[in-house]
Amino acid sequence: MTAAPEPGPEGAEEGCGTGGRRSQQPELVIGLVNNMPDSALASTERQFCSLLYETGRGVEVRFFAVPGVPRGDAARLQMAGRYRSTEDLSPGEVDGLIVTGTEPRSARLEDEPYWDGMTDLIKWAEDNTPSTIWSCLAAQAAVQHIDGIRRRRFDSKLCGLLESQRASDHPLTADMPSRWRAPHSRHNDLPADDLVRSGYRVLWRSRLGGADIFAKQRRSLFVLFQNHPEYDHGALGREYRRDVERFLTGVASFYPNMPHDYFDGATKAAMLEFQARAVHAPSKELFAEFPSLGANPADRSDWYAPAARTFANWLDFIAASRRDRKAPVAAFRGSGERALRA
Repeated sequence: MTAAPEPGPEGAEEGCGTGGRRSQQPELVIGLVNNMPDSALASTERQFCSLLYETGRGVEVRFFAVPGVPRGDAARLQMAGRYRSTEDLSPGEVDGLIVTGTEPRSARLEDEPYWDGMTDLIKWAEDNTPSTIWSCLAAQAAVQHIDGIRRRRFDSKLCGLLESQRASDHPLTADMPSRWRAPHSRHNDLPADDLVRSGYRVLWRSRLGGADIFAKQRRSLFVLFQNHPEYDHGALGREYRRDVERFLTGVASFYPNMPHDYFDGATKAAMLEFQARAVHAPSKELFAEFPSLGANPADRSDWYAPAARTFANWLDFIAASRRDRKAPVAAFRGSGERALRA
C-alpha cells in the first residue's frame, strides 16, 4: 500500500474521534492497526471508518500501531492519546482487526523494522479474533509468516482500476455483483497458484492483479486484500502525482506508469504530454507545471458500494462468530513466540 496524503472519501467523518467514532450504539468493536506512512495516517483512518460506518452496523473503531513502524514527531503527536501499541491488546477487547500495509523499505519483509511486531500480531489475531483483514503489505507479511510464500516483485508498479470477477461463492461475497472495479496500488504480488496450493480460497480475481481478495480459515478467518477497496476516488491520482514528483526530484529512477483505466481522456492526454517533457528534460522545477488531476478522476461508485458490502458481510461473519465463540484464550505474546500452530 502506498497511498499519498489527502483527505478521505466524501461522506467520511471528520476524523474518527478519540479512540474511534461510533456509527450508532456499538455492537462490534473493530481495531484498526494503521501502519500507513505519516502523510497518509489521517486519510487512512477516514477511509476505513467511512466504509465501516457505511455498513449501517453499530461499530466502534479503536486505533492501534505496530511497534517499529517509523514515525516522525508530528505523527507521534497526532497519534498520542488516540493510538495504542498492539502489544497492549487484551483478550476480548476487540471483535476483529483491520491491519493496513505501508510503503516497503526493504527487499525482504523480515528486514523491515516492524517485522517482529507484525508477526506477534499475526499470532495474537489468530488466537483472539474470529476474523482479521490484512491489507496489501500486511497481507504479504501474514502469508509469508504463516505459509512461507514470498511476494514477487512486478516489473513495474501495478496501479489503477481493475475489474475483479467473483472466483468463489462465500459468505464474504454474498449479495454482491459478479464483477466490480477496485483500485490497486502495489509493487509486489502473491501469486494465486501458490495461495491455492497452500489452502487459501480466492474470492475475487482480476486479469492483471491475480488474487485480489482471498481468505484462509484457521482458528481465525484471515481475509487478505491485494487491492484497495477503501480508497477514495482521488487516491490513485494523488499517488501518481507523488510518484511523478519523486522522479523529477531524483528520488525515483523511472517515470511512473499512469494509473490504468483511471483518468478521463482529456486528463490522460495532458498527463502523456507532460510525461514526454519530463522524461526529455527532468527537473524539480518542472513539477510546478504538473497538470490538474481533473474534476472527477474516477467515479468512486464503481467500487464503493461493493466495498461497503464486503465489509458488511465481514461484520456479519464476526457478529455470528461472536454469538457462538468461547472467551479468548491468549494474551498478546511477545517476540519470543513466533510459530503459528499447523
